Amino acid sequence: MQPRFNIPSRFTVIRDCLKLYVEEKKRLKRALNGQRLCLTTDRWTSIQNISYMSLTAHWIDNEWNLYKRILNFCEVSNHMGETIGQVIKNCLLDWGIDKLLTVTVDNASSNSVTISYLNNVMKDWPTNILSNEQLHVKCCSHIVNLIVCDGLKEINVSVVKIRNAIRFVRSSPFRLLAFKKCAEKLHIECKKSLCLDVATRWNSTYLMLEAAEKFEKVFVRLGQSEPRYMSYFLEVDSKGNKKNIGPPNLEDWENARTLLKFLKIFYMVTLRFSSSLHVTSNSFFNELIYMHTNLLQLCKSRDNLLSGMAMNMMLKFEKYWGCKANQNFFYCMWLIF
Repeated sequence: MQPRFNIPSRFTVIRDCLKLYVEEKKRLKRALNGQRLCLTTDRWTSIQNISYMSLTAHWIDNEWNLYKRILNFCEVSNHMGETIGQVIKNCLLDWGIDKLLTVTVDNASSNSVTISYLNNVMKDWPTNILSNEQLHVKCCSHIVNLIVCDGLKEINVSVVKIRNAIRFVRSSPFRLLAFKKCAEKLHIECKKSLCLDVATRWNSTYLMLEAAEKFEKVFVRLGQSEPRYMSYFLEVDSKGNKKNIGPPNLEDWENARTLLKFLKIFYMVTLRFSSSLHVTSNSFFNELIYMHTNLLQLCKSRDNLLSGMAMNMMLKFEKYWGCKANQNFFYCMWLIF
């Protein structure tokens, strides 16, 4: 828009970007020199079926400032444990990193292979601690995700009905407009917007239900004033089965409110575990006890729905954070302090 501005060619832009990258990499290498690092890594597959991997370093400097830097984001041939281990090893050698404290990954079986590969590579490094026995750290947020997903199975039908109702509203601008008009007539001024959840992220289910519950009366009115809303749940497939379960009834909304109170405990824990602006390892045990205490109380609840959910979750909790896990935690704390 500014005619006096000389637009550089794409070759100049490429050259400048690469120059900046090289300069910043040198600066980061100096910052990493001598630091004991904690690594986190994750994988992702795009809609083009291309696999990618990221590797992030975390460390605390002499002034107790927390740092987080992405060391690598690259394409990988597959998600096999040894392949990921080789990529991490090559990245460490490229950066000149030889001091590791932990590697945090989720609980996929391939990650155990990755850690075993790194252990074999690093076993003769003079900078390892206790022969890397405590190198592997399982992601706490991922464990919470597994725990809650087991609990959600108890009322999955109610969640599906509400999800389908939201999907109807969000499927076209016209339907969304009709929904908003119903909300205006009922004088509901909630600023939250309807959202759909992601199957692999239970906290998105919490956020979806939290927003939808505010509009319960709107969904009821929509069923009375919008014929297409009810017909949406009457559609059948080629085999004569209903395509969409629903609409949500009073019992489903009651289940949603019960679930929201229940999930809020774990949602707040996940937020504290996932913080990236300050150290979270010192708060792990407090959050673990907080979850355990609440699960014990809910297992004794007179509400069959809550107690059933809590019992399923307690089984998963004991699998990852039972007595043996607590012993490992205290051992790690003894090493630190």
